Amino acid sequence: MRQRMITGIVAGAGFLGLCMLGGLWYHVLVLLMSLIGYYEFVRMTGIRPFQGTAWIGYLGVLYTVFPWELLGVSMPLDLLRSYWLLMFLFLVVTVISKNQIPIGQMAMLFLGMVYIGIGFHYLAVTRSTADGHGLFWTFLMLAAIWSSDAGAYFTGRRIGKHKLWPAISPNKTIEGAVGGIVAAVIAAVLFAVFSGGILGIGQALLLGLCAAAVGQMGDLIQSGYKRVYGIKDSGTLLPGHGGILDRCDSWIIVFPFVHILQLLPIF
Repeated sequence: MRQRMITGIVAGAGFLGLCMLGGLWYHVLVLLMSLIGYYEFVRMTGIRPFQGTAWIGYLGVLYTVFPWELLGVSMPLDLLRSYWLLMFLFLVVTVISKNQIPIGQMAMLFLGMVYIGIGFHYLAVTRSTADGHGLFWTFLMLAAIWSSDAGAYFTGRRIGKHKLWPAISPNKTIEGAVGGIVAAVIAAVLFAVFSGGILGIGQALLLGLCAAAVGQMGDLIQSGYKRVYGIKDSGTLLPGHGGILDRCDSWIIVFPFVHILQLLPIF
């Protein structure tokens, strides 16, 4: 627990400090996190993380999260066309290798590239939203996600009796999930109260609900495929916490979700 607290304080302070600084420094941090996250994903699936085909996925993640706008450069191809070309490369590998590299392996590499690349892309660009309040929106969503985690944990420990999804995550309870939703909504409403008109109560309720419900699903997604591969943690980068994906599993689902549904200002 002591190691976990120290790691959490140091890593959290570093991340939040660069988030407050914003700009290229923050974006590069998120880019590094995304590449490490993809490494963890590839490694968890039993594929050698630096074999030739995995580099196609690293390239896709790099392309997706790269700070194009901050460097004053336009993305050569939009993500839809880029992903089609990358998918084509993955499929070509199966043909060239005469199925020695199976299509299932290529599918997992492509899935991880989209899952992690898009997730960290939206985490990065939220900080530079068009309305000029990127720091506010980023802190709002992080606070709601963290409040949901804390609310679910403490409510579950206190009164949790009914298992939420034991086949995936045996320790989670329905009571804990509800407690997480309540905590996230309260956190979002508090942001609205002190936002000076940036955030309305109605929007805060919706964002808090999304952060909790979708964030808990992101946690279950991570738990699900770790259970399939018989792995406790995605990595060991953060002592006491696991890897990047262990800490960001909710983030990389929630941030794309609220942007895709246009619940946050379009960047």
